[in-house]
Amino acid sequence: MDVLDAIRARKSVRKYLSKAVEEEKLRAVLEAGRLAPSASNRQEWRFIIVRDGETRRRLAEAANNQAFVGEAPIVIVACAETDGHVMQCGQACYPIDVAIALDHLTLAAVELGLGTCWIGAFDESRVKQILSVPAEVRVVALMPLGYPSDSSVAKKKRLPFDEIVKYERW
Repeated sequence: MDVLDAIRARKSVRKYLSKAVEEEKLRAVLEAGRLAPSASNRQEWRFIIVRDGETRRRLAEAANNQAFVGEAPIVIVACAETDGHVMQCGQACYPIDVAIALDHLTLAAVELGLGTCWIGAFDESRVKQILSVPAEVRVVALMPLGYPSDSSVAKKKRLPFDEIVKYERW
């Protein structure tokens, strides 16, 4: 599978098989995230891998009671151990860098037959309490990971190319 095939096949998975994710596949997915670029090579991302069923259930509650979050065999909690660096353009590095790492991770997951779903609807303070995350560390996203119960590729609704691409000027 080439990268464009993985991009086309990637979808938000909200229903997972109870099948465990093999350790070598989990490591490959995490390695894809580790290899992502970051501003000034800061590599602020940190990943907490949650397999324990009760902890996953509590994370699902902290994620606005989205039960499917806890039904995936793994929840990757993407954090940033950050110094708060802001790029010259005025954007904070850590949310962008963690997003790039997670995007790499999601595409690697697709290639390996796994599914993910990007979760931004959660109570950060509750997640930090559940996982004993230090106060200075930010929780950026939750990402369930597992085998999708439906392997079909859904047609994505996307804006037309000419509506989103501008050449030379706005």
